[in-house]
Amino acid sequence: MQVVREWLKQARSIAALTGAGVSAESGVPTFRGSSGLWKQYRAEDLATPGAFARDSRLVWEWYDWRRGLIAQAQPNAGHRALVQLEERVPSFTLITQNVDGLHELAGSRNVLEVHGSIWNVRCISCARERVDRRTPLPEIPPKCDCGAVLRPGIVWFGEPLPQRVWQDAEAAARTAEVFLLIGTSSVVYPAAGLAQIAKASGARVVEINIAETVLSESIDEFLQGPSGELLPQLIA
Repeated sequence: MQVVREWLKQARSIAALTGAGVSAESGVPTFRGSSGLWKQYRAEDLATPGAFARDSRLVWEWYDWRRGLIAQAQPNAGHRALVQLEERVPSFTLITQNVDGLHELAGSRNVLEVHGSIWNVRCISCARERVDRRTPLPEIPPKCDCGAVLRPGIVWFGEPLPQRVWQDAEAAARTAEVFLLIGTSSVVYPAAGLAQIAKASGARVVEINIAETVLSESIDEFLQGPSGELLPQLIA
């Protein structure tokens, strides 16, 4: 761990990619586990354009349930440690696969939400997007002022990532001196490829996770344990 502390102290450019493991420490259910199930459906069956086209009410019932759970969650020590790290480094970019908004709630400023936000809603007709933090929603499915149905501002399975956000994420990976891979399974692409981009560009890649992943053997340092415990120790 000491060598990683030194890398972080010396680096002038750091990027971090966070995944579901960070939010799980705040009590947010994950997609990939027993707590990620809802009724008899899998997340992969509901978070698709096809599912929304077939039954927008069912999809929104699921998102309304998820929004209610997330609304009760608070940032943990790992979230707060990343805020402190951002304050110390000249260039810091936080890239997250999480849609819960906990990084922003903790105080992180330069956040790239590559999979969108569960608190955003977008009209399927006029494409207007806005933030709606009401929970439970008073109407399901919610409607836009134009009368059309709103959809969650999430990147669903089968949809491309937002182009500008992804370009900024790639640029951050290419220019980072240290790249932190935190609480992510490293199986969801293209986000999982950012660590490889960083490594190929000369960054030291550090993985923090409760278990090894497919990338653990190809990075510079693997720290095993909860990010809420390890991140505060790294920046202390």
